[in-house]
Amino acid sequence: MIKQTTYLSHSYGKPNSWTLSAYESAGGYRGVRKALSMTREAVIEEAKKAHVRGRGGAGFDCGTKWSFMPKESKKPHYLVVNADEGEPGTFKDRSIMEMNPHALIEGCIIGSYAIGAHACYIYVRDELHLSKERLWGAIREAKAKGYLGKTPFGKDYEVEVYVHTGAGAYICGEETALLNSLEGRRGEPRLKPPFPAQYGAFGCPSTVNNVETLAIMPTAFEMGCDEFSKLSELHSFNDGGARLFGVSGHVKKPGIFEACVGITMRELIFDLAGGLPDGRSILGVIPGGSSCPVHLPDEVPTLPADAKWDPYRGKSILDIPLGVDTFRNAGSMLGTCCVTVLSDKVDPVLALHNVMRFYRHESCGQCTPCREGCGWIERILNKIVAGTGSIAELDEIHEIANNITGNTICAFGDGAAQPALAFVRRYRKHFEDYIVSGGKSQTRRLTL
Repeated sequence: MIKQTTYLSHSYGKPNSWTLSAYESAGGYRGVRKALSMTREAVIEEAKKAHVRGRGGAGFDCGTKWSFMPKESKKPHYLVVNADEGEPGTFKDRSIMEMNPHALIEGCIIGSYAIGAHACYIYVRDELHLSKERLWGAIREAKAKGYLGKTPFGKDYEVEVYVHTGAGAYICGEETALLNSLEGRRGEPRLKPPFPAQYGAFGCPSTVNNVETLAIMPTAFEMGCDEFSKLSELHSFNDGGARLFGVSGHVKKPGIFEACVGITMRELIFDLAGGLPDGRSILGVIPGGSSCPVHLPDEVPTLPADAKWDPYRGKSILDIPLGVDTFRNAGSMLGTCCVTVLSDKVDPVLALHNVMRFYRHESCGQCTPCREGCGWIERILNKIVAGTGSIAELDEIHEIANNITGNTICAFGDGAAQPALAFVRRYRKHFEDYIVSGGKSQTRRLTL
């Protein structure tokens, strides 16, 4: 059963929704007042009750992440917001920054107070010019009202928020590469440990949170974090609240939909996004950005014997609730929770070719398996598409991708390897047709 909400999207599409007056008329800046009336320790414990799993892809619990920050430190603490939304198929964070930026500013104040930070940096992807403009406008309005600065809401706890323009690289969406870029260095991931909570921005304890993760916190605190968590169908599995879901690709009504955690891809695609146009059927679905594996619509995942998801055993991937752990147990990834729908009009060979061109280009080059592996897979696909590839080379993709997985400093390598493995595994006949027919797929001619 779909339970749609409007906690973050209440102002979407409305005139001047990004202004302070519009935000406060919708109940904004109430949650932060409640948070600032508590001790920092109490704020973290309350945040844990919300079970807000990171909305950026990793899915780590926000309150728990805040608790990793040292209670006492001679160095300043920093809150850093990952707004470098560059994952293909993902566009939810920019909607918050453009249409509801004050929700993020309020979340930044709560988060800064919780972790003991007095400065917060919002690292925004270079191309998102409107997002940066709206955020700076929200900061100016909040400062003029006394919500930012020396005494926010009368609390003797200084908080300043700054917008930092990113360097235009997908890799800077990885938290430690982002920190390097924020410091003016090359955007390359760092070895961990030390983790950002010990050695982050400028060598100081830092927490990196996603835009949506922080933007929903004011709602959680105003409602009561435990009550907010219970909105979710997966509350008992520590995946709480409501979140934004994106749908793109071959659907009648692509866009962003807000609903309680636990909605299924079938509900998203057919009930909210209107289904596929022109009587087309689904060839595949990608759950949350291009770094997630593609799935067949009738695919029934094999759940681990000890998995706690027995109600979903034997169900299609389209009917498993969209949750961090439900999809991990199904052998997939929730990612950014922005679903891409591929109709039966799509050529999966060309789709993977496009994806791997992206990952080869965006690899930072620091790790040999990723740098060389992504380029190697792209070159094989170049040959297959051109009609000069071989079955032996097609088989090599599996070995190359497996040698990338788990052998790099950050998760970029895994995110590049998983699509290659999934596309070849699920659409192998299409790849073989390209090879046999010299670049012209017999399967695609039949489908089209």
